[in-house]
Amino acid sequence: MTRHRTGLLFAAAVLWLFSVGLAAAAEAGFTGSAACAECHADEATAWATSDHAWALKEPDAQSMLGDFNEARFTHKGVESRFFRKDGGYFVESEGKTFAVRYAVGHRPLQQYLVETGQGRLQVLDIAWDVKAGNWFHLYPDDTAKPGDAMHWTGAYKNWQARCATCHQTGFDKGYDFPARTYRSHWSELTVGCESCHGPGAAHAEAARRAVGGNPHQSPMPKLGPGQQENELNACGPCHARRDAFSQVQPPASAPFADHYALSLLTPDLYFGDGQQKAEVFILGSFLQSKMKAKGVTCSNCHEAHSGKLVAEGNAVCTQCHGEGGRAEFPSLRKADYDTPAHHHHAAGSEAAQCVTCHMPERSYMQIDPRRDHFFRRPDPLQSQAAGAPDVCTACHTEKTPEWAADAIAQWFPDADHSWQDRSALIAFQAGDRQDNTMAELVRFIRAREKPAIVRATTIRATAPDGVLNAEDAKSLLADEDVLVRMAAIGALRHLPAAERITLLTPLLGDRFRSVRQVAAAELAGAGVAALTPADDEKFRAAMREYLDYRLANADTPESHMAIGGFALSRRKWDEAEAAFRTATEMDPQLAEGWMMQAQLSEARGDVAAAEKVLGKAIAAAPANVDLLLARAALDARQQQTESSLGWYKRAQALAPERPDIWLGMAVTALYGDRPQLAREYASEAVKRAPGNAEAQLVLAMAQAVNGDIPAARAAAARARELAPQLPFPPQLEQLLKNSP
Repeated sequence: MTRHRTGLLFAAAVLWLFSVGLAAAAEAGFTGSAACAECHADEATAWATSDHAWALKEPDAQSMLGDFNEARFTHKGVESRFFRKDGGYFVESEGKTFAVRYAVGHRPLQQYLVETGQGRLQVLDIAWDVKAGNWFHLYPDDTAKPGDAMHWTGAYKNWQARCATCHQTGFDKGYDFPARTYRSHWSELTVGCESCHGPGAAHAEAARRAVGGNPHQSPMPKLGPGQQENELNACGPCHARRDAFSQVQPPASAPFADHYALSLLTPDLYFGDGQQKAEVFILGSFLQSKMKAKGVTCSNCHEAHSGKLVAEGNAVCTQCHGEGGRAEFPSLRKADYDTPAHHHHAAGSEAAQCVTCHMPERSYMQIDPRRDHFFRRPDPLQSQAAGAPDVCTACHTEKTPEWAADAIAQWFPDADHSWQDRSALIAFQAGDRQDNTMAELVRFIRAREKPAIVRATTIRATAPDGVLNAEDAKSLLADEDVLVRMAAIGALRHLPAAERITLLTPLLGDRFRSVRQVAAAELAGAGVAALTPADDEKFRAAMREYLDYRLANADTPESHMAIGGFALSRRKWDEAEAAFRTATEMDPQLAEGWMMQAQLSEARGDVAAAEKVLGKAIAAAPANVDLLLARAALDARQQQTESSLGWYKRAQALAPERPDIWLGMAVTALYGDRPQLAREYASEAVKRAPGNAEAQLVLAMAQAVNGDIPAARAAAARARELAPQLPFPPQLEQLLKNSP
């Protein structure tokens, strides 16, 4: 019943999206790479052995690189068998046998897709190491079982939802949300010519007709050096961490911001100094670079069809960074960089390679090293502050970052690191809210010469602190960069609703969909009764765009979480509850989805329903500390002190180092008339987080209730020092005021 209830809410929209996708793919005019090769033989030959050509292949003797001759591999006690039968390739694991439908990639590893029913393609977590010639597990510490969304059969390992559009040409996901089925299709199985150049049927027909004339009568995106915008729009979508707005792959070189939402430099994806951390696929790193700011583009360094570099070794860099410079980049300093006088290492050594210091590697999927495209100058002290890798001490393991920083300062005493300076943001992410830090962050946000993606990240990070005034907001909402405008939209919630509406309404007509739909989602929560008829029409159109975007990703738990949040902002309680429920059906371990359901039930006065929801949640994820804390807090609000403390103690046994657990126990004991226990727990919270103002405040309350007024005064003074705006309970204020 749950699935069908949610399905009724969104079925019409999803079915509409599905039918539009089918029609769009059919009319797109794809002709296939073989037709392109008739005239472009050299390019086709270079492409044939490229990573793009190997992005996805049907299983045969040439494409299957792994050992399927009764090979066996065991992980965490589960044995998998790889074998051939009747000309096909099969995997037997966890009591089931699956036929391999497709092979993915060819170096340094190859993965395999199997179908698990309802058209759903899933990616095996066991892959083939091409160089070593053995099977290995991509996540060696993984213990997920069937039914867990992180298991290879789960929602997060689904091919169509996560990977397919960047491994195929003209891809249409074809997901039917009410039926929970896929009917995916594509124009070409792998990444062919038309993935980058767009549908070529009209171009091919024009070429056939143009005898001695101009075959380029049909518009196709112009690519190559000097075409940065087109190349970032063509290459960026597949070389970026982003969300797609549609089930259907957009046309090649279509504006990125009309079809995708780029992930910012959040701590889960990037280190505080901007280095890649998670698998972010290059674009976010490149957008931070001076190279991007100066007009460098992908094909300046990479040969487009083979995917190889345009030169060997340091010659890739010295084609521009040399004594001759390069005419199209006139600001380059002309100098000899490929010399020990610059790199200070033995000529020809690994350390003397430009990429070693300026493009450090980080490995993903165990054996796949990828270079960071920030092109940053080594800054050991900033990397140390950010908890990030440092290229110097990664090699000189016996040395310290201070030693490395001193050496660099001696070599380059006048080096300017201002472009990549993230010191204020690093301090903020570490919890620093001092006035000078916040002022520096605001100055950075205002500096239009800084990388837009870093400014946008800073805006979003500081949004809860309300650092932007109305004048800043007006300027940022008109910024030339789409990422800054998008981030600024969500940073105005501290302003009065009427002022927010006035500021945000013009963005409903922004030229990029990514801005329009985010503005609509924000306005939905602000209230829009005062909009003019013309603005109201734009608002409703942008709201439809936002819902279409989320529904296009209805095969992901995170999209249903967003749908639920959007429904909450519009006070659509039933829709919100249904969306959160669907999210937890897809991912039973999704704590946030369970907690939102419980909060909705409690807010409606149905405590028993909230208890039931959290009971299901804890049964699905018994070791999830946040769920245990939610259950403890629910009982505390019902004044069930002993039961609440019992749940807290279960959480404390799993994560004794977390101060919020001890703080919750202290508050519960305090209001449950257990003052001595409250003081004990509050002391533990302060011990683990001495800089936490709330912990100091609760300790002050506990000390006061226990009659230790001097200790209460000391803790209260410390709390006020840490957070001057933190409100004190009136009882504590009065007690401290009246005490001798």
